[in-house]
Amino acid sequence: MTPKSVAVAGATGLVGRQMLEMLDERNYPIKNLKLLASARSKGRTLTFKGEELPVEVLAEDSFKGVEVALFSAGGGTSKKFAPCAAKDGCVVVDNSSAWRMDPEVPLVVPEVNPDDVKWHKGIIANPNCSTIQMVVALKPLHDAARLERVVVSTYQAVSGAGKDAVEELKAQTRDILDGKPAQPKVFPHQIAFNCIPQIPQSAAFIENGYSTEEMKMINETKKIMGDDRIRVTATTVRVPVFNGHSESVNIETEKKLTAAQARELLARAPGVVVQDDLEAQQYPLATVATGRGETFVGRIREDLSHPRGLCFWVVSDNLLKGAALNAVQIAELL
Repeated sequence: MTPKSVAVAGATGLVGRQMLEMLDERNYPIKNLKLLASARSKGRTLTFKGEELPVEVLAEDSFKGVEVALFSAGGGTSKKFAPCAAKDGCVVVDNSSAWRMDPEVPLVVPEVNPDDVKWHKGIIANPNCSTIQMVVALKPLHDAARLERVVVSTYQAVSGAGKDAVEELKAQTRDILDGKPAQPKVFPHQIAFNCIPQIPQSAAFIENGYSTEEMKMINETKKIMGDDRIRVTATTVRVPVFNGHSESVNIETEKKLTAAQARELLARAPGVVVQDDLEAQQYPLATVATGRGETFVGRIREDLSHPRGLCFWVVSDNLLKGAALNAVQIAELL
């Protein structure tokens, strides 16, 4: 690949820092690197490949001369600044929800729909973290037997809600073990030793009773898979895990797939690691997935309630494959 002039917007956040790590780890060819964040980060520096780089304040003219920009700075920021970057000839890979369902913007998971990057008009959307790991596992099964219906329940780590959420789980855990009351600030309820069926933590629910996170999974899955006929329903839950999202997935297919056939298809699929040895108590775990870029699938079994149903368990690092790694993989496709 030809070295590129690269910018990372939201460089000081959890995902922004992971983007920098992925650019370094995967040896993405960088001619020069610009770190951008809000005015709160003015004066800070971050280390990249042993060099201290200044963090600049994100502005409309920040992208002159930049060829690829990775955004993880929130939907409002992306709505404002991504068009500015595209206007200056930069290709934006955006991690927020701002552009995902825009019909003019590709929504890409490289293992699933890499060719969609070809029709970008300056902005490419990175899907929701929970959607990404699920469609990586669904793709080979859909190709083999066509999905008719997907039912998913998620068990999502607090790192998906940002640095403050991670600190809140730490603080509440200490307080409760010390006999003190939990003090919810980021989440609407105590997250330590609890499960909260509300994502995101504010303004989550819409008129149909689904949360906005659940609707993201429903709509994004259809767009990425390129098949509006797939019926999808989701329940998303925040759990007291620091990192790594887990999902219970149930599918119905047009053609019958046995559990053995599904294991074989998944074992050959790009980006998938099958961990499915029940005798050895081997199955995907958030503790194992953390720090890894693959999507782990296990507990693969035939649904006893449906002749063409399968159940399985999907786990991935939400900050890596669910965000930063997927964005860098898209940049590599470019």
